[in-house]
Amino acid sequence: MLRAYWWKILSFVLLVYTCSYGFLVKVPKLDDRLQQSIRNFFFHVPMWFGMMILLLVSLVYAIKYLRNPQPKYDFYSNAFAATGTVYGILGLITGAIWANYQWGSPWSGDPKQNGAAIAILIYCAYFVLRGSMNEEEKKRRIGSVYNVFAFFMLFPTLWILPRLTESLHPGGQGTEGNPGVNGKDLAPSMKLVFWPAVLGWTLLGVWISTLYVRFQGVEEQISNKE
Repeated sequence: MLRAYWWKILSFVLLVYTCSYGFLVKVPKLDDRLQQSIRNFFFHVPMWFGMMILLLVSLVYAIKYLRNPQPKYDFYSNAFAATGTVYGILGLITGAIWANYQWGSPWSGDPKQNGAAIAILIYCAYFVLRGSMNEEEKKRRIGSVYNVFAFFMLFPTLWILPRLTESLHPGGQGTEGNPGVNGKDLAPSMKLVFWPAVLGWTLLGVWISTLYVRFQGVEEQISNKE
């Protein structure tokens, strides 16, 4: 029993650790603007890490479905895409909260903010597309093709185009935001929270996705009986 649920227990422990020690750990004072708001780094950035991992898993199952059209592959692809999109929305929200303290406004039209919003909207369109079709096989096939397109659109919207223009966000060209706040330059005390947070949030996303897969399976059985 423990072997089957150890990763769920680990997820719970890591998130309790993150949500408690993340507010207690000593953080470096990088500048007057950051101050204690730097603790949002333990929530905002891990959300994006988790989103990318979950959407990658969704992509893998979408390709599996296109190669071998079994409903279970579509269930997994759809579930991981849904959870990944929720993580992306949470990443936008936590980022907006942080931006309000750093830049004076929750939304300043920064290239990385705009790119992230576009990426999330592309995935929202994936669910609208699936919901617009009644034929299950067609829905799954077209949804899988669109899923592949949506994943590869993450690279220009999140990583390429925002880095080609000036940005307030760390890591952007000509950045004037918080260039010291990135994974490579984290203080050792922050790493003790950050990496467990990444693992904890990712495992939680996997947990939620597997529950959604089971839900879709039950729905499929009910519809087949009807």
